[in-house]
Amino acid sequence: MRLLSKDLRLQDVTLMYLTLLATLLVILVASYQTTGGHSAQALPPLAYPLAYHIPLDPSGQLELSWNVSRAQQEVYMELWAKEPKRGILLGMSDRGELTDADLVLLWNDGARSYFGDAWSDSQGVVTLDRQQDYQLLEAHHTPKGFYLLFKRPFSTCDPHDFLIEEGTVHLIYATLDQPISSLSQLNLSLLQTGVQRVLLLRPDTPSPPLPADGRQLDVLAPDVTIPGQETTYWCHMFELPQDMPKNHIVMYEAMVTPGNEAIVHHMEVFECAPDMDRVPAYSGSCDSKMKPPELNLCRHVLAAWALGAEPFSYPTDAGMPLGGKSSSRFLRLEVHYHNPLLISGRRDSSGIRLHYTPRLRRFDAGIMELGLVYTPIMAIPPRQSTYLLTGYCTAKCTQTALPPGGIFIFASQLHTHLAGRAVQTVLVRGGREVEMVQEDKHFSTHYQIIRTLENMVNVLPGDALITKCTYNTEDRNKPTVGGFGIEEEMCVNYVHYYPRTQLELCKSHVDPGYLQKYFSLINRFHGDDTCTCAQPDVMEQYNSLHWDAFSAEVLDSLYTTSPISMHCNQSTAKLFPGDWDRQELPQVTSRLQRPLYPCEVGGRPATPPSGTPMEVKPDQW
Repeated sequence: MRLLSKDLRLQDVTLMYLTLLATLLVILVASYQTTGGHSAQALPPLAYPLAYHIPLDPSGQLELSWNVSRAQQEVYMELWAKEPKRGILLGMSDRGELTDADLVLLWNDGARSYFGDAWSDSQGVVTLDRQQDYQLLEAHHTPKGFYLLFKRPFSTCDPHDFLIEEGTVHLIYATLDQPISSLSQLNLSLLQTGVQRVLLLRPDTPSPPLPADGRQLDVLAPDVTIPGQETTYWCHMFELPQDMPKNHIVMYEAMVTPGNEAIVHHMEVFECAPDMDRVPAYSGSCDSKMKPPELNLCRHVLAAWALGAEPFSYPTDAGMPLGGKSSSRFLRLEVHYHNPLLISGRRDSSGIRLHYTPRLRRFDAGIMELGLVYTPIMAIPPRQSTYLLTGYCTAKCTQTALPPGGIFIFASQLHTHLAGRAVQTVLVRGGREVEMVQEDKHFSTHYQIIRTLENMVNVLPGDALITKCTYNTEDRNKPTVGGFGIEEEMCVNYVHYYPRTQLELCKSHVDPGYLQKYFSLINRFHGDDTCTCAQPDVMEQYNSLHWDAFSAEVLDSLYTTSPISMHCNQSTAKLFPGDWDRQELPQVTSRLQRPLYPCEVGGRPATPPSGTPMEVKPDQW
């Protein structure tokens, strides 16, 4: 053998051939797994490990783990079931409805088991999707339970599939108790289903490490007995040492009592007003009439966590002040217990652990309120399926209050009350929308979490920040006015930024004089007498109106064309110097365009044959 080298012997060539053959076999075994005749692709490195986890049901029988490949625009999910029974169902819908839902199922027909992509119609009846976009990667059973691993693109261009995008995803889930010969026999309304909310898309950037001199402060509930009712908000006051010097919070995380992971729904830590030298001790229901009124002045969000959220980290050059003259000694912990099984006697000491350092970072982080002022001047008409309100942080305010280099927003917390359905804040520069700060098209007041931005947003002097909130009042016969009550409404984005400035609130409302012109017009249109006596308050005027389509449309026109009153407030709650009444609305001449998904430009990956589910072998489950 002298084809390659005169010194190459026959046994050398044979050894090289066998080595190459063995290598090819290893590659083939690693990259091919038979699942009902379809090959399951190996996961790319970005998908491992499945870093995010959330319990789905309150009894701890189902759990979802996942990770995201933004490069491939795919979500990898692993569904764990302690007892899979005859099958498992996981779905996504606009607000957790069982109708018009995007579904992925594992089911058994009495002889064989299948995995497939399906959807439910307006009656909850399930149909196998002709376009199979969920790809099964692995199914196996262990002593700990059953694991089902699969993936799906963010967008499939399939009208029956849910578009996975930034913001809240409402998950529905169920286990199947009986064999199903055909999916058309399945109606979701007949199943015992549950709903869970989660942020599926997370930033790619890893959290920075904790400093070597880091310390911890646990703000925990004091061994509370969770009430045997579905919903409880528990408030507990916490006091810092009186002489605590200024530190920087660099990270915080949830500390949930083991066994209560599916009941502790969300938690927040609020800082009281810095000028309060005394706040009564209290630990009890946040809705109790015995709650000291001073607790209502503890509204400055310091930390917020919701089920499924990871630890929250600050940028490496900024931290949130804790202690010192500019901070309050008093903190209020609020824990929301979601207990639909009405479990009684369960003890809980959950809360939030603050990681802080005495070595101050370059910048103090701050929190600024954007959106609408909490006032009944802004209202939502009754019986509206979709109604939009907009709050403005104007160019005049940012030009007045921000430093030359501007600020950097790195996180935000969207907020409405029960009627809220969607929230967004967009950055406008020179009349052009240039960047989306945060958007949630499926927002829920039951899932309010501080969200780290994928990319920090630099807001410069002269920029405007526009916050829009969408509401649904179809179940209400009276107008919903702005205010602090849960039946009233808010439209807020608490943005976390650095360097900290004196600008703490940049919000607006329609000019009150123009609102009075609206009341006069609508009353005359409906033939109602206008009162010449003492002027009733705004809430009375809203409640006395005859509400029909015309009244709602004219109010919308008022909000979108009339001048506004700006609240460009310093941290002292005083306005910055200037004239802030009857300001013109910021003009937007160019809107942001959404980038196209791969399936929209012909790049959709290959899928299994249309309408063909994957068979799952018995040894896999």
